[in-house]
Amino acid sequence: MSKPEVDQGRRTWVAIACGAGAVGGVAAAVPFVSTFTPSERAKAAGAAVEADISALKPGEKMTVEWRGKPVWIVKRTPEQLAGLKKTDPQVVDPKSERKPSELTPEYARNEHRSIKEDILVVVGICSHLGCSPSDKFQAGAQPSLPDDWQGGFLCPCHGSTFDMAGRVFKNKPAPDNLEVPPHMYLSDTKLLIGEDKKA
Repeated sequence: MSKPEVDQGRRTWVAIACGAGAVGGVAAAVPFVSTFTPSERAKAAGAAVEADISALKPGEKMTVEWRGKPVWIVKRTPEQLAGLKKTDPQVVDPKSERKPSELTPEYARNEHRSIKEDILVVVGICSHLGCSPSDKFQAGAQPSLPDDWQGGFLCPCHGSTFDMAGRVFKNKPAPDNLEVPPHMYLSDTKLLIGEDKKA
C-alpha cells in the first residue's frame, strides 16, 4: 500500500494561516488582559493600592496615593512610640472615639492608632481646611512648636499640630485626628491601602 502524496503548497498555507491566527489571538488578548489592572480612573475612585515597606527604616516616612489623597506610612522609632504616652493628655481625642466610622477603623482605635505598633498609616490631609501637614519628627523645642514637642506633624497653614499617631493637639484649628484609611497587611513587608477584609 503506497503512502498518499503530501501537497506541500497546501501544508505551507495551513501553517501560515495557523501562525496568523495565533498572532491575531495574542493581539486580541493583550488589550483584554490589560483591562484586569485598575485604570487611573479606577484608582482615583478608590481601588486599593499596594505598598512595599521593606526598605522603610525607623524614623522614615513614605507616601502612596489612594483616591487622589496622600497616604503616609511611617515606621516609628521606640522613642516616638514612647512619646505617645506623654502626648495623651495634650490631644483632643486620645482614644480615637470621635467619628470612628469616618476616621479610625476599629483595629486602629488604640493609643498608637495602627495594626502594628511601629507602623502608622494615615491620610496626610489636615482635618481643618485640607492642607498637607509637614513632618516634624525631631523631638524638642523648635519654631512654631512647644518646648516639650515629642515629634509629629505641623500644618503650616494655620498651625494645627498632630502627634506621631496623627492625633490633633488641643486648642488648634483642626477639629479631628488624621484619618486612618482602611488597610491590611498582605505580608510583613506589603500593605494594601483601601481594603481591610480578605475577599
